[in-house]
Amino acid sequence: MSVYTIHAPPTAGTPEPERFIFVRDGFHFWAFVFGPLWLLTKGLWLAFVIYLAIVGALQAALWLMAVPYGAHALITVLVHFLVGLEAGTIQRWTLKQRSWTPLGVVTGTNREAAERRFYDRWVGRTARNDTPPSPPLKLPPPVPPTKRSPEPPSDIIGLFPEPQSRP
Repeated sequence: MSVYTIHAPPTAGTPEPERFIFVRDGFHFWAFVFGPLWLLTKGLWLAFVIYLAIVGALQAALWLMAVPYGAHALITVLVHFLVGLEAGTIQRWTLKQRSWTPLGVVTGTNREAAERRFYDRWVGRTARNDTPPSPPLKLPPPVPPTKRSPEPPSDIIGLFPEPQSRP
């Protein structure tokens, strides 16, 4: 079962369901194989620029340290593996920067099943005129502690009394 997050575009009125974006959580194989091209095809321009800066700085540092080319290749594969692992997170972060509204999470065996499951719930909620759940209530501010009167002086200092003192 795959997990998807659903995002609605920024609109002034009611959201248009045909414009919702479903972002799958998990490993994205094509983002691993073609990292920069995957970023460009998804329209993740800022993530692409950040990717180029990180990979460029990393390759320059490896070149300055005279690291063998086998290590260069291994580190590049590891960076692409990280892009494949975090592709969904990168996409969600970009949507958040563009003011898209997260609508919820849905699971399904594939994207089509997840979409069907989400829209069945969506249509049922709009047919009943339900409103989305409100955010949780804020807790009241903590009550400041009250001052206690000073305790009477004692012969005990610290945790243990002195050997000659009386209790």
